[in-house]
Amino acid sequence: MHKTVQNLVEIEKHLKLKLRDLNSLRLPKIIAVSKTFKIDKILPLIEHGHKHFGENKVQEAVEKWTEFKIQNSDLQLHMIGKLQTNKVKFAVKLFDYIHSVDSKKLAKKIADEQSKIGKKIKIFIQVNIGKEHQKSGVNIDELKNLVIFCKKSDLNVVGLMCLPPANIEPQIYFNEMNELNKIYDLEDLSMGMSSDYLEAASYNSTYLRIGSKIFGQRS
Repeated sequence: MHKTVQNLVEIEKHLKLKLRDLNSLRLPKIIAVSKTFKIDKILPLIEHGHKHFGENKVQEAVEKWTEFKIQNSDLQLHMIGKLQTNKVKFAVKLFDYIHSVDSKKLAKKIADEQSKIGKKIKIFIQVNIGKEHQKSGVNIDELKNLVIFCKKSDLNVVGLMCLPPANIEPQIYFNEMNELNKIYDLEDLSMGMSSDYLEAASYNSTYLRIGSKIFGQRS
């Protein structure tokens, strides 16, 4: 068994144990964050049957995944990085999920481009949960307006996404995101990475974005 597959299986085992302790029946999906890694490192996971992969740069993803998605129609590709409006046209064609919608301008561009090709992408609105100036994401006090705008624009908003502040225990932020998701009656939550995925799962995350714990450290 390839090392990346071993790592994935180990993560799934820890998740099942954690959720058993919480009496939770809903196992979060794992997005294998494959940014910067070549397809030969990713292929063992595809052959193992893993479906969800994440990238944060549109151009890299187009070059890496276009042919593979034609050959493997059940692969689900997630755009998890900041998305510039001039790349939206390419992102909409390739990705199945976009996790980083944080403005009306970006939302409108996605709505326009997906209507041109008759595609309905699943959208997460990124929340700046730690109120950090250097991070993307909509502020909580502006979230309601953006959710309403996205839905009026015929976007399929499935949930919220966050990147909690580093070096602070994430539970307080995960709890707040879970409560916000309930307020807006959204089904999915995109939160939790290699260092805190078990904590995120405890607060009803449905999509975990895990990179280094599967693929190892990036060079």
